[in-house]
Amino acid sequence: MSNVFVGKGNLGTAPTLKRVSVNGEDQSVCELRVFFDEYSRDAQGEIQQSGGFWLTCSAWDRQAEATARLLRKGARVKIEGRLREETWQDKTSGETKSEFRLAVDDVTLALSRIESVQFKEKAALAEPDDTTN
Repeated sequence: MSNVFVGKGNLGTAPTLKRVSVNGEDQSVCELRVFFDEYSRDAQGEIQQSGGFWLTCSAWDRQAEATARLLRKGARVKIEGRLREETWQDKTSGETKSEFRLAVDDVTLALSRIESVQFKEKAALAEPDDTTN
């Protein structure tokens, strides 16, 4: 069985970069809070947002540093990673709590189809025409 998550969403907060000690070695970790949209088709066949969910994502080492430096709140991202469940004891009530988190394997800035088409058109217009020689 494979544990792979791939989704596009928006950063709800600015990325936070921290240094943590793992097995006696200092590592960088960047935490992202991402809202993943869910879409469905209505009776007329139109695509409508039907909900979504928040997920805390953690990128590590060099990827953590690049992510913190390049991404901002509100950025649309495509994230690939592995879901894992974290459990802990609540300090006040003593009850066991849990949360799913995403261990990031890859994060990229996600442009919508329209934005990428417009970008390609502008780039094509800016290129010099070498058929005039």
